[in-house]
Amino acid sequence: QVQLVESGGGSVQAGGSLRLSCAASGYTYNVNLNCMAWFRQAPGKEREGVGAAYIGGGNGGTSYADSVKGRFSISHDNAKNTVYLQMNSLKPEDTAMYYCAAKRNSGCKFVVSWYNYWGQGTQVTVSS
Repeated sequence: QVQLVESGGGSVQAGGSLRLSCAASGYTYNVNLNCMAWFRQAPGKEREGVGAAYIGGGNGGTSYADSVKGRFSISHDNAKNTVYLQMNSLKPEDTAMYYCAAKRNSGCKFVVSWYNYWGQGTQVTVSS
């Protein structure tokens, strides 16, 4: 079973930066992760995708929600089985619980039900 552990959340003022990390462990030979992504969920709102990275080979492309393009950047370290989310120019509306997710099958879109594994989440709070 794959475990995902997030870290790096915290409180920051608007305009500040945070870097989230998600370490994957518990791989077995028959688990081939294709995509890792970050989602977020604010109180009273649905979980939404933030950034995703192809990790199963190919060009290792990334994708972002429109609301974070130009401010957030996702990257992956294959050697460490870790995905990062660099968040710059943070806004109060970025306040949410941030979750790391991973999926086995092809496709890297922000569809919550597609993802097989989830972390426990890390809180990000941005004050104005």
